[in-house]
Amino acid sequence: MTDQIQRFLFDNTNVRGELVTLEQAYAEVLDRHDYPAAVNRLLGELLAAVALLTDTVKLDGTLSIEVRGNGALALLMAESNPGGELRAIARMAEDATAVDEQSGFRELVGEGQIMITLDPREGHRYQGIVALDRDSLADCLADYFAQSEQLPTRLWLAADGRGAGGLLLQRMPDESQNQDVDAWERTVHLAATVKDEELLHLAPEEILQRLYHEETVRVFDPKALRFGCTCSRERIADALVGLGAQELREVLAEQGGIETQCHFCHTRYAFSIEEVEALLTEGDEPPPVVH
Repeated sequence: MTDQIQRFLFDNTNVRGELVTLEQAYAEVLDRHDYPAAVNRLLGELLAAVALLTDTVKLDGTLSIEVRGNGALALLMAESNPGGELRAIARMAEDATAVDEQSGFRELVGEGQIMITLDPREGHRYQGIVALDRDSLADCLADYFAQSEQLPTRLWLAADGRGAGGLLLQRMPDESQNQDVDAWERTVHLAATVKDEELLHLAPEEILQRLYHEETVRVFDPKALRFGCTCSRERIADALVGLGAQELREVLAEQGGIETQCHFCHTRYAFSIEEVEALLTEGDEPPPVVH
């Protein structure tokens, strides 16, 4: 199955939707880490969700969803950009015990919050926060849209360690084009009948046919998705400089160099003593004088 996101809308209504299917990108995330099966499933749901949200808000930049709780999972994070690149990571709590294969959302995350960050290429960074007080990731994200965007939104997410999928419906605020006052309630009611197996194994057009064969659905060209990491030697160097000269020189004195790796893709980056000192010297240079 192709990794893609499929936009659609219902003619003569103000209801729009998206379907996402992920296989290869999801596999590449999991191949780089060794998480319990229950975490793998939740990570797949988060990957599907970040793809859906990025396309929904039409952001020309990076969107990230960060889940922080006091359960067995200390952190769950996924990120997407306009090029259709996805990456994700999970971090277990230091005192976490063995995670049961059937552990659900609430057991894994406990209490905490979800932070959704929109970082446009131009303009100001925006961050919205919603509490982890619902029984599923999908319902928590629906709360985010209700509170931050004031847009009725529903999501259905599924993942099984091999594939991930999701469906999003949203009612737009413009009522001028809406000639069907029951469209939102009806399309949500039909969407609620979708099964996890369908989200994971059926092509988007098959799901739409199964759910909405009596509706007039306009389908747009799909957008390809893939795994991609935004790490680079330059970004890692900037992060090192941010640690401060004293800490860096202590590490250099102890290890004779610095080696680190990206948490998302496990790419390794090595810096010699000379390279680190050059970075520190660049950071100490005064800004140019403007006449």
